[in-house]
Amino acid sequence: MRKLALLLATFCLFTINSIAQSTTDVEAIAPSDDYENITVQKLYSDAEVSSFAIWIKKEVKAHKHVNHTEHVHILEGTATMTLGDEIFDVKPGMLIFIPKNTVHSVVVTSKTPLKVISYQAPEFKGKDRVYVEE
Repeated sequence: MRKLALLLATFCLFTINSIAQSTTDVEAIAPSDDYENITVQKLYSDAEVSSFAIWIKKEVKAHKHVNHTEHVHILEGTATMTLGDEIFDVKPGMLIFIPKNTVHSVVVTSKTPLKVISYQAPEFKGKDRVYVEE
């Protein structure tokens, strides 16, 4: 019985430690260097999903992802977003769902950069971005 209790305690500590190591305080994430328009910081990636912190000072040109869906969580700043045929304002707290093959772009409207967390599935290796003319 003692061996089982010790094994269970070890498993619980390992699980808690693994969970603690995989968390991120998104409020504390900051860009690593000076940038002209866009900077990206990879937060996590595996075969199923990638997540990135992205800061945008001016705009993201119209593009689509042929093989990826994307979810964008707005943390700071404001912008006007085009998503398919829709144009709308984005602000902190919003979550935007972008299906694959959907053209999207962003124009920042705030004085502070737009700070977002982008989740892309499956894993994004930087090659599935097709720029299009608007």
